[in-house]
Amino acid sequence: MEFIGIQKTFHFIQTNMANREEIFPLLCPIREADWIDGWEYNMIHSKSGLIEKNCVFSTPNHGNLETIWQVIHYNKDTYSIEFVRVTPRETIVKISIQLESISNFKTRSIISYQYTGLNESQNKKIESSLEEEFIASMNYWENALNHYLKTGKKLLKNQAYYLKS
Repeated sequence: MEFIGIQKTFHFIQTNMANREEIFPLLCPIREADWIDGWEYNMIHSKSGLIEKNCVFSTPNHGNLETIWQVIHYNKDTYSIEFVRVTPRETIVKISIQLESISNFKTRSIISYQYTGLNESQNKKIESSLEEEFIASMNYWENALNHYLKTGKKLLKNQAYYLKS
């Protein structure tokens, strides 16, 4: 029997307390280490040394496999970025982020994650528990980014529980 991966997309809107010109450069594997507790990456390819279209990097995964990321769209003028993230034999995730100005000091971050399962276990996870994990991750991301924008310091994950999203 041939395997068929399911696909499901989750959306989240964050409110970030800075202008999009300040936020957009922070959506980079190098800069994320400044504000995401525990963030690790390995830059595989970048002409500029920072994020750009066709930039490729990897991150550790919960198992033994590395997750490979490629930037498939990057536009500083429209404040939009898209990644494809592949964890072999597990999932493929397309991530889209669009920053919209609310005011000089506030940005709406529109985030979409499209998950495709590469095995039956991941199909079940996508159908059952992934949405809760996605929402928790997006809430932490919003709190961590806003904390960094306000203080210039990284929000530790154990501190995040005390913040409201």
